Amino acid sequence: VQLQASGGGLVQAGGSLRLSCAPSGRTFGTYGWFRQAPGKEREFVAAIRWSDGHPKYADSVKGRFVISRDKAQNTVALQMSSLKAEDTAVYYCAADSRSWIIGALSRQNSYDYWGQGTQVTVSS
Repeated sequence: VQLQASGGGLVQAGGSLRLSCAPSGRTFGTYGWFRQAPGKEREFVAAIRWSDGHPKYADSVKGRFVISRDKAQNTVALQMSSLKAEDTAVYYCAADSRSWIIGALSRQNSYDYWGQGTQVTVSS
């Protein structure tokens, strides 16, 4: 199983980027986005349950990021707007077979599969 994350890049503060995650060969029950900035621990950004599309967001991105799923394309996207310098990080797509309860969506150990990461750099 591979998770292909794409869409990262360099953007000015206040700009937007759209990340996409495409699993190969199957559909998962839960998808999440996490990020790791230099010198920091990896942290939760957003997650979505495939069955009902229920999202969960970190407080730091609420109102700026939107996670969505496309059942026809079998992809999960993270639309990032009003980007700030502190959003600079490597962003990782994660997935799990289980359809987790809302409270578990932000836990890293809820996910068995991880993508390779895509760099997002926001210049101030």
